[in-house]
Amino acid sequence: MKLAKITAALVVAGLALPALAASDAATLQKLMERMEKLEARNAELEKQVKSLKSESEEIAKGLDSPRLSENEPELTVRLKAVEKDALEMKKSASLADKFDGIKVGAALTTVAQHATGLPTGTADGGGQLNYRADVSVELPLDPIGDIEQKVFAHVRIGQGQGLNGAFGNLGLFASAPNSVAFRASGANADDSVAILGQAWYQAAIPLPFGGFTPYSREKLELTFGKMDIFGFFDQNEAAGDESVQFLNSVFVHNPLLDAGGEVGVDANGFQPGFVASYLNYRDGAEPWRLSLGVFGAGDRGANYQKSLSTPLLMVQAEKQVKISGGLSGNYRAYAWTRSQATELDGVSTAKHTGFGVSVDQQVGDGIKLFGRYGQLVEGELPFDQALSVGAEISGNYWGRGADAIGVGASWLKASSAYRAAGGEGDIDGDGTADFTFTPSGAEKVAEIYYRFRVSPQFEITPDFQWIGNPGTNRNADSVKVFAVRANIAY
Repeated sequence: MKLAKITAALVVAGLALPALAASDAATLQKLMERMEKLEARNAELEKQVKSLKSESEEIAKGLDSPRLSENEPELTVRLKAVEKDALEMKKSASLADKFDGIKVGAALTTVAQHATGLPTGTADGGGQLNYRADVSVELPLDPIGDIEQKVFAHVRIGQGQGLNGAFGNLGLFASAPNSVAFRASGANADDSVAILGQAWYQAAIPLPFGGFTPYSREKLELTFGKMDIFGFFDQNEAAGDESVQFLNSVFVHNPLLDAGGEVGVDANGFQPGFVASYLNYRDGAEPWRLSLGVFGAGDRGANYQKSLSTPLLMVQAEKQVKISGGLSGNYRAYAWTRSQATELDGVSTAKHTGFGVSVDQQVGDGIKLFGRYGQLVEGELPFDQALSVGAEISGNYWGRGADAIGVGASWLKASSAYRAAGGEGDIDGDGTADFTFTPSGAEKVAEIYYRFRVSPQFEITPDFQWIGNPGTNRNADSVKVFAVRANIAY
């Protein structure tokens, strides 16, 4: 022992005391024992330091490799697991940033209809069932300076034409008692396919050019591509969506544009076009907008063959107003012209010009009124004036806030050219007229529905339509159409 050696050396050198007291010897013995314990503890610590150093080297070595091994220290495994989780979270955040602003919508609508009052033996009459599915995606693009950009795409598929074929054969003006009906397959229902209905690009440019964007209260929107013209013109909040509101086309859009065929869409209801729109929202509560649209129209213009030769031109002015302390309303006036539209005989073409208005106005906490009027100024159609009015009443009044009742009435006046030419009907749908009649007065359409909310994504709507003086044939019985519509939307 080191202390014993020191003591012996001192004794030998004559430096130690001649004799040690017994108490001093005991104290020295205790000191020696504590020194021995300290040396043992020091040896143990050295061993632990070596172990920690070795483990540290193993950890460093393990962290240098991206692989996991069962022989690696537990700390290395945990650190790698934490690192992996952090990377996954970073990837998820990066992916979320990429999808920020993307809007996706999907809907499935099914309609069952049954008609009474049609002539016996009417082709495609009686009961009909159909469905339509829509998926839309709005994708924002990286801005160019202050210019915001987006791309919109809409895919549609469906089967069943409802009662539309039967009504068309009988010469009714309201040729679409089921605006939901859709089939992109030609004559064979089993070959129904999905089609890209809309695909357009839009740039929103703040005005004035070069101004301070946060202070801008004007905007120029430029849109081009394949589109649904009614998404930009003749809109109406109370009567514009056949999947949740009115089913008959005379209430969904201006009858002259839709049932009358003035828009000249393709077989699936879409067409190529360009829309320039100026939006002024200096008064945030009552903004206004001016729009100009140029669309390919007709048998060839709507399907990208001769879209620029005889286009449809439309202009629209619209304004949002507030009445009675903040009740919102939208007022739109528009006009259209086509240089070569099909005339009444279905063969010759001539210039068609017309105008229309579309109004929807909130008049109470749960009541919204609507109205549409259209008139053909130049050209020939079976009817040249159309008026539709109605209301949608919220279920707030009877404790069902998500439900609604819709009521509408429409009046379509026979044109002088149609009255002079006479009307005809094809009961069996073989392409040959089974009867003729002298048109007189106006066709009248009424519709009522109750939209029942089952869940936030599921609604069921019983619907009833009445058509009087169908096709302005006074000898024809009035037609009644009963329907149930189911709509699932996300």
